This record gives sequence, C-alpha cells and structure tokens, in this order.
Amino acid sequence: MKARVLVVDDAIFMRKMISDILEGNGMEVVGEADTGSLAVEKYKELKPDLVTMDIIMPEMNGIDAVRQIIANDSQARIVMCSALGQQALVQDAMTAGAKDFLIKPFNPSRVIEVVSKTLNQVQNV
Repeated sequence: MKARVLVVDDAIFMRKMISDILEGNGMEVVGEADTGSLAVEKYKELKPDLVTMDIIMPEMNGIDAVRQIIANDSQARIVMCSALGQQALVQDAMTAGAKDFLIKPFNPSRVIEVVSKTLNQVQNV
C-alpha cells in the first residue's frame, strides 16, 4: 500500500518539488497546504501517514501546526523542512513532536531516506 503524504509549504514550487520526489518513489500525495492552520485542518480531514512541514509560513508557523496536530494525534509522523540557519527552530519543532527534519535545498535521495525511515518507525504508545 502506498504511503499517503500531506505536503505543507507556503511556496508552491517547494510543494511541487517535494511532491514530485515522493510520487516518483511510489508515495501518494493526498493533499497540500500553504499555511499551518490549513495543515491542521487537512491533517484531520485526510489522516495521512506522514506530513512534510515547512517551518516559516503565514498565519500559523510549522511549529505551532506540529503542536496542534500532535495534540489531536500523538502518533502523527511529521518531518520538518527548513532552510539552513534555522537549527534552533528545528529543535523547537522536534520538541513539539516532529520525528525528523530535512534541510533545504533538498537532495532527493535524502528526502526519501528520511521519509522512509520516519514511516517505518515503530510508534511508542
């Protein structure tokens, strides 16, 4: 069964790039969001296997979106996507419940490695 992924980034070209990498490796992108608040809504609606989440977005940032998603589903698998120089924000995201992170610009093989590893993690209840 294909992994179902929600791609969250305020830049359409980044959503397209991530979606292309994932779909090219047998995953299904079930939805996209360009704000943290929309990501929370889409997560509840779509119940994806994994979320790729940008940190800096309008309305609600990725860290707050992670907190809200984890509050609703402690088993959520979220991979943060950040630009170089945002290490403190990545740490905040990991504390909030993200499972891993990717640094922009993306290396496609690294994206698949991190996403696959995160999907295969055994969830602690």
